[in-house]
Amino acid sequence: MPDPVQAPVYHEVLAANDAYAAGFDKGDLALPPARRFAILTCMDARLDPAKYAGLGEGDAHVIRNAGGRASDDAIRSLVISHKLLGTNAWFVIHHTNCGMELFTDEVIGDLLADNLETAELRDGAWVNPAHGGGSPAGRSIDWLTIPDRLGSVAADVRRIRAHPLVPGHIPIFGFVYDIATGRLNEVEAASEAGRPRTVPIG
Repeated sequence: MPDPVQAPVYHEVLAANDAYAAGFDKGDLALPPARRFAILTCMDARLDPAKYAGLGEGDAHVIRNAGGRASDDAIRSLVISHKLLGTNAWFVIHHTNCGMELFTDEVIGDLLADNLETAELRDGAWVNPAHGGGSPAGRSIDWLTIPDRLGSVAADVRRIRAHPLVPGHIPIFGFVYDIATGRLNEVEAASEAGRPRTVPIG
């Protein structure tokens, strides 16, 4: 086990949890989300889906990854969300000023091949402050970077819509969250691509 002394945030998290648990009254929430929808969005710390979408505990599924991309694992979660837990509408929400717009697969592959520690953004370019100990494994990963923000939302909705395990009757909406205003702006081409194609069976 890592030494907690080396990670002060360890104690901060446990103290916060103690305070939360002391007044906890949500132990009887049902397993399925009460509002029967799911959000796929970015892991960026500036985004709070509970606030921008008006969620309380138990309301909705929130799936997060770098960029809010429709990766295989994100689609796995969405399929489970519907098939076993009853969600019947999905939102794909990217955002402005996303870090996934700031590099390419080649850039991160080269950075990782050189060194595994945190890189720095200097004058618009990512650089390693130290060298050595890297791995070329990063060059074989599709990092799902974002060269076109609006296009990536539409592409993700189309990928979900076309997946053979996604029912055609589920509406999939595409949005970009503006980090400067807190507003969700709909990407019409994405929501159009996510329109239901069938009606529920049974």
